[in-house]
Amino acid sequence: MTHELDNYEVAGACDSTRGFLDVLTNWYIRRSRERFWNSESTEAFDTLFTVLETVCRVTAPLMPLVTEEVWRGLTGERSVHLTDWPLVDELPADEGLVAAMDSIREVCSAGSALRKGASLRNRLPLASLTIVVADPDRLAPFTSIVADELNVKEIRLLDVATDEAHAYGVKQSLTVNARAAGPRLGKDVQLAIKGSKSGDWSVAEDGTVTAGGLPLVEGEFSRETVAADTGADTATGVLPGGGFVVLDTALTPELEAEGVARDPVRSIQQARRDAGLDVSDRIRADGVRAGRGAGRRADARDAGRAGDAVHERVVRRRVGRRSDGDARRSPVIGADADVDRPAEDLRVDHVVVDARARPARRPAGASLTVSGRP
Repeated sequence: MTHELDNYEVAGACDSTRGFLDVLTNWYIRRSRERFWNSESTEAFDTLFTVLETVCRVTAPLMPLVTEEVWRGLTGERSVHLTDWPLVDELPADEGLVAAMDSIREVCSAGSALRKGASLRNRLPLASLTIVVADPDRLAPFTSIVADELNVKEIRLLDVATDEAHAYGVKQSLTVNARAAGPRLGKDVQLAIKGSKSGDWSVAEDGTVTAGGLPLVEGEFSRETVAADTGADTATGVLPGGGFVVLDTALTPELEAEGVARDPVRSIQQARRDAGLDVSDRIRADGVRAGRGAGRRADARDAGRAGDAVHERVVRRRVGRRSDGDARRSPVIGADADVDRPAEDLRVDHVVVDARARPARRPAGASLTVSGRP
C-alpha cells in the first residue's frame, strides 16, 4: 500500500485493500467466531482491533469519511487524518505462519470446489482429504482447520516427491510460448516446442527451464500441473501454489446419516434469522417426531428413517422490556434465565421440517416453514 500510494497507483491500492478485507472478513473473522465468544481470552479482539485501526490509517486517503467514522469509534481520539502513517517494521511479523496459512486457504478453496463439482453439500461429512505438497510438515499444525472447514474426518499429508504421491498420476506440463520465444530462438523455437510436448524438458536447481536442449527465459514458457482421473470415488484438484489435493467422495450409510442429523441445525439457524434474533440471543430447541411413534424425541436414526414423518422444531424466544416500556430483545444466557419481563412476552416460533420432499442427497430437512405467534 505504501509503494502504491507513493506512486499514485490508486487502482492497485484499491485492489490491495479489497483483497485484504476479503481475507479478513471471510477467513480470519469467520474462522475466529468461537474465539470471540471465549470470555476468558481477549486475544482475538486485540488482534482484530489492531488490524482495523491500522487498516483505517492506511486506507484513510482512499476512504476519508468511512475510515474517520470507524477509527474514531475504535480509538475515541480526534481524527485518523491527524495520526502518523503506520510503519511495517513496527508491526509483528511471522512470514512462515502467513505462508502456511495462505497454503491452507488454497487447500480449503480447492476442496470446496471439488465438493461443489461432485454435488456434495457442506453438511455432508466425507471420509478424508489428502494434501500433496512440498514440505507438508509446515501444514501439520493446521490440519484441524482444514478438517473443520471442509467437513472431512481425516486429513492426510504427503510429500509431493514420494512414490505414493506419484501414484495419483498428477504431473506437470510445459508449454512454450512461440510468440515470445521466437524472436530470440529463431527457427530453434520448434525444437523447444517439440521437447515440451515429448517430455524432453527439465528444471534445474536454480529454476532454469530447458526444453529440447534449449534454455528458456521467464515469459517464454508456462508450467501447469495436470490432474489425472483418479476414479469415481475420488476427485483431484490442483493448488495454485504447487501440489494438489485428493478428496475421497465415497459415501457410506454412516456418513449419510450424520449428514442428515446436521440438517436440523441449518433449519434452526434459518429460523433464528427469520425471527430476527440477535446473535447473542439464546434459544431452546425441542425436537418432536410426529406420525408413527409420536411423542418420542427425534434423533439421527429417526431422521434417517423418517419417510413421510414431519419433524417439528420449536424455538422459543424471550423478549425483554426496557424500563421506558420500549420492547427490546434481550440476550437469554440460559433456558431458565431470569429476565424482567411479563409472561405474555414469550414468543414461540414453530420450525416445521417436512421430510417428504426429498431432493437428491437430501434424505430429510428438505423444506422449512416458520410461523410466529406472540
